Amino acid sequence: MRFAVAAIALLLFPSGFVRAVEEPKLLTRVTPLPVALDPEFQFRKTKIFAMPEKPPKQKGTKGGQQASTVSKSSSVLQEASITFERQYRLFGAITRLDQHQRFGDYFDFFWRAKRPANLTVRLEYRQEKLHAHVQAQEISYANVHGNHKTEFKVIGDDYSDDGRVIAWRCLVIESGRIVAETHSFLWD
Repeated sequence: MRFAVAAIALLLFPSGFVRAVEEPKLLTRVTPLPVALDPEFQFRKTKIFAMPEKPPKQKGTKGGQQASTVSKSSSVLQEASITFERQYRLFGAITRLDQHQRFGDYFDFFWRAKRPANLTVRLEYRQEKLHAHVQAQEISYANVHGNHKTEFKVIGDDYSDDGRVIAWRCLVIESGRIVAETHSFLWD
């Protein structure tokens, strides 16, 4: 009897147990902020995945099969992970339009807050066809502490109309001040 009640409660109130992924909001105007880097906040890792319409060609294949077991190397294993990431991002996209809306650049930032704080994570970026014009997306977090992952994406019409992302920087902002930063090599 208790099991049935627990199962019904889980079916009726799943939102209490699963945290929804918050979508970033696109900023209409990017304003410069003062920098006050704080060792209490830091970026740990950055994962970037570019997914163009045409998949990368696989090396070391002959007629769809591996040429030999000797030619298997870390590059072949790396290509397998890239193929998996592409399939993961395209999962559920049935029509060509669905797939078109998923092509673009994906950014995953792993960061840490050593003390509780109200933070905003912002991605500022430049796209190929917009040259020096800076765009930004951001997500706000209330009273966060510990390790976190924030995902941003420039996909669909934004990607196909304005081109790939050529330079970016990601910021952790507390009370209107930049407390942590990571950026691409081309960001000035």
